[in-house]
Amino acid sequence: MISANSPKAGRAARMAHRARIAALAAGTALTLVLAPVGGVPLAHAQAASGSELAAMPSLSPLVKKVMPAVVNISVVEKSSDQSDGGPEMEPGPFQNFPPGSPFDEFLRKFFQNQKSEDDSTPAPHRQQMALGSGFIIDPAGYVVTNNHVVDGSEKVTVVFQDGTRHPAKIVGRDAKTDLALLKISVDHPLPYVAFGNSGAEQVGDWVVAVGNPFGLGGTVSAGIVSARGRDIHSGPYDNFLQIDAPINRGNSGGPTFNLKGEVIGINTAIYSPNGGSVGIGFAIPSDLAKPVIDQLREHGKVSRGWLGVQIQEVTPAIAKSMSLPNDHGALVADVTKGSPAEKAGFKQGDVIESFNGHQIEKLRDLPIMVAETPVGTDAKVTVRRGDQDKSFDVAIAEQPANLGQLAETETGGHADRAAGLALAPLTSAERERFHVPEAVKGVLVRSISDTSPFNEVDLRPGDVIVAINQQPVTSAEEAAGKLREAMNGPDKRVLLLLNRHGSSEYVALSEAPNQG
Repeated sequence: MISANSPKAGRAARMAHRARIAALAAGTALTLVLAPVGGVPLAHAQAASGSELAAMPSLSPLVKKVMPAVVNISVVEKSSDQSDGGPEMEPGPFQNFPPGSPFDEFLRKFFQNQKSEDDSTPAPHRQQMALGSGFIIDPAGYVVTNNHVVDGSEKVTVVFQDGTRHPAKIVGRDAKTDLALLKISVDHPLPYVAFGNSGAEQVGDWVVAVGNPFGLGGTVSAGIVSARGRDIHSGPYDNFLQIDAPINRGNSGGPTFNLKGEVIGINTAIYSPNGGSVGIGFAIPSDLAKPVIDQLREHGKVSRGWLGVQIQEVTPAIAKSMSLPNDHGALVADVTKGSPAEKAGFKQGDVIESFNGHQIEKLRDLPIMVAETPVGTDAKVTVRRGDQDKSFDVAIAEQPANLGQLAETETGGHADRAAGLALAPLTSAERERFHVPEAVKGVLVRSISDTSPFNEVDLRPGDVIVAINQQPVTSAEEAAGKLREAMNGPDKRVLLLLNRHGSSEYVALSEAPNQG
């Protein structure tokens, strides 16, 4: 007999207690497993889920239909004397991102080819290889890919799914949309795919991406349209489809298909912290790509419409300062001398509200609309000037090859201070130092105090204040006086027209504190 106070009795009691706890835990777990989910027993929910999955159509018929028209692009790059880290894979248009861009570092990592462990420094003049993807759009042998895949190439080869290789000629390239058209010579019709209507694709629609990731050859991945109209700051016409179908290095230039087997996008970039796919990919929409490809095929280059205005976003602060009814539209920061806009009568401070009857909701809407307008045609543009709407008929010209080379349309004294700004005359030396064109008249911002309210609007030393509340200023004393007047006024609003390193833009400060 075991006593209740004996060590053996204590151990027995503890074991019994543990057994009861284990049984209770098991019962709780069983209860959780058998508990209804949304009013339906889990077993039934699992069965329903299984039947739905079983009902999903296979993508195999679609893949068999389109796969023969998807090709690999092999590129021999031009020889280089550089030995700063080995060959690059798909350098792309993202190398010239503005410093600090959120995509800069990630996209650089994605497009940079990693050196192999046993290859330290490439020999000078060594030929370098790059790989990408493409797709045939015509049985005669026209192939679409990304511009950055073939940019700087010495030799381009199109490789089919069966391994056959064909030398390719570059028909035309367009860096602004990152598109290129190739041509291979064949003696028989080739399988091809057609462009679809990317505008009809909705967020949540299924898509299939096909390409040549990491040089593995024809690879298929599936996903959905995650977002539309993405601007990743790679060019003036960014309007990407965002997809979550996995794409990786080597997929660039490959097609994104809808479930009809139509090309609704050209895979171009990914957002990635590690160089691999994290489910955020970007494809050029077919509605943007098709007109470009048509022009490359017909002319070997792209001709775009040109209005001749430098524009910026209408922020809520700017809208308030200019008494605008909303913050839509594109604010004209500068009008290019001799441009269609100048000839039509546009002025700095105009807010472009619509173009050919289409409202300008986002800033990038206008460049895309203007670029797609045939050269030589008239466009009706509505602008807001002051408290009135005005309409202009503008004869759209051809966009110059290099807008940066267009022709750009002195005083002395001490510095005046207002609102924490040290303002000084704009001298010849300072024009040269801060790259201010001779045609620009205004007052130099020499320094900004830490307590100045203009720190909030990213005003910088070296900026030139051209106008304050739409009134031009030509001397530091005049500018300081207007600043004090504006900031001590009843609405305390200040709208500055600046020239920064040759580019004009507006900044607005609202509800500024009183300062002398």
